[in-house]
Amino acid sequence: MRLRRVAITGVGLVTPVGNDVATSWAALQAGRSGGAPIEQFDASGFSTRIAAEVKGFDVDAAIDDRKLRKFLSRPHGFAVAAADEALRDAGIAPTPATATRWGIAVGTGMMGVPYADLAEVHDHSAPAGELEVAKLVDDPSANDPMVFCRSQSSAGLSALARRYGIRGYASSVHTACASGGQAVGTAMKLIRRGNADCVLTGGFDSMVNPVGLAGFCLLSAVSPDNDTPTRASRPFDITRNGFLLGEGAGFLVLEEWQAAKRRGAHIYAELAGDGNSLSSYRITDSPPDGDGPIQAMRQSLANAGMTIDDIDYINAHGTSTPMNDRSESAAILRVFGERCADIGVSSTKSSMGHLIAAAGAVESVVCALAIRDGTMPVNANLTEVDPDCAHLNLVRDTPRHGRIRAALSNSFGFGGSNSCVVFRHPGETEALIAAGG
Repeated sequence: MRLRRVAITGVGLVTPVGNDVATSWAALQAGRSGGAPIEQFDASGFSTRIAAEVKGFDVDAAIDDRKLRKFLSRPHGFAVAAADEALRDAGIAPTPATATRWGIAVGTGMMGVPYADLAEVHDHSAPAGELEVAKLVDDPSANDPMVFCRSQSSAGLSALARRYGIRGYASSVHTACASGGQAVGTAMKLIRRGNADCVLTGGFDSMVNPVGLAGFCLLSAVSPDNDTPTRASRPFDITRNGFLLGEGAGFLVLEEWQAAKRRGAHIYAELAGDGNSLSSYRITDSPPDGDGPIQAMRQSLANAGMTIDDIDYINAHGTSTPMNDRSESAAILRVFGERCADIGVSSTKSSMGHLIAAAGAVESVVCALAIRDGTMPVNANLTEVDPDCAHLNLVRDTPRHGRIRAALSNSFGFGGSNSCVVFRHPGETEALIAAGG
């Protein structure tokens, strides 16, 4: 039986550098940063007081269903806005006749209680800090059933399925920073196996709240560069000292390739393969030799029917923590060897910060846009490359232009979950089909 190929026909974004695809993509190419002092709450009691927040976003406008809105929180609004944009872009949506042939797979985060729901601090002007967070969660609002509903990782999945009338396969993936990438890979398999003809997939998250920030501060995972927030995220730079906590959402519409062609859809790229592994090394670190990420990258290439010679661009996990960037660099060298000199590499977390569960989905959209435009976005804030990462062909200063035959996106999560997703230029896919592949 001929392989059911998967086309990406719609994309949507809400990020710290733009509330839609066009704005976000322009900012990434320019290397603009979304880093700034935190505005959602008074973070003066924290060692890190900066983040990459989504700016100027109206949750009430995004979630126009008043009855549904009371169950949903700010990151759910990101999800709805990005999914709406992706479906508009694709020009297709579920109907009563097709609803059971549509699936949905989303990556979701811990969905901690938003600051606004911690009613003990009624004026919201009182500062919080790592050691004061425990007092907040003792508040009576913790017993509010609406607060409980908003905190469930499946709440956004349910809201999206209801909003669009999707009645087929539905799954919420919660594997920390690998969530979005693994959700996209899950969606690809649904179409390949014939379980769905179209899938809405993506990820959304925000841990920019006292509980989320406290955890990352106590782990020393976030940059303490409070005076220079736009430079705080600098993956692969010798001076990097932690990531910039971000928030947002990315969504894609996937369709069976031939069906997309028949209806004349614009195809960004083929979603060609994925790979997953579990490092089980440390809760916060990848193995220094890159073992788990190596497995995920090799699996993804095999799953896509590709070799290392096919890849032109890697959107790196690149969190800007000392250990992660070193481990990922070692893994890329092990997988690609001498081809490292020819493959452009950048981490768009240098501009957007780390969107945690949304990261892999947002970066999947970035790969689709990179293939569409033949443009590799820059690795912002890179001044002096860490010698342990010097074998990478890092895209710096200005975007790199040229045909991208295939791109690879890495997402490596706390707890050791590793996800790698591969994308192929539609022209390359058509050539394979014409050759009988």
